[in-house]
Amino acid sequence: MATTTIRGFHQDTEGDWVADLACGHGQHVRHRPPWQVRPWVTSELGRSERLGTNIECPLCRMPALPPQVRAYRRTATFTETTTPAGLLRDHSTKPGTWARIVIEEGTLEYVLESPSATFLLSPANQGVIPPVVPHSVRLLGPVRFHVEFLKTDGP
Repeated sequence: MATTTIRGFHQDTEGDWVADLACGHGQHVRHRPPWQVRPWVTSELGRSERLGTNIECPLCRMPALPPQVRAYRRTATFTETTTPAGLLRDHSTKPGTWARIVIEEGTLEYVLESPSATFLLSPANQGVIPPVVPHSVRLLGPVRFHVEFLKTDGP
């Protein structure tokens, strides 16, 4: 995981605190013992004392789309009841074909085989799929998402 710094905080629609990171991502920082122990997040003083401190950003491991990619096709919107079984097991795109998992509503787990990484996708965090890399998704509950297929312009 990449390390970045905390630049600020905001609350999401459910009232949970999200750290605004220098890398541009956001990361939930909940205090829900015994799984998540961060008592500092419950007070304004605790949060302000964490500004500028280092934190791991799992999203910084997300592959980046190359410059000059363009969408050429997209799937229908899938839900937890209409997701094709093939997306739930390892599969890959063709050589030269990138893809982006776009979450419309809910959350989805995205597993990338190489480099080995697991991401929690949401409407604020899209998944990037490099060409020919095995990957899969795992349903975590109600979700609406689609996949955009992209190609680079030029030779």
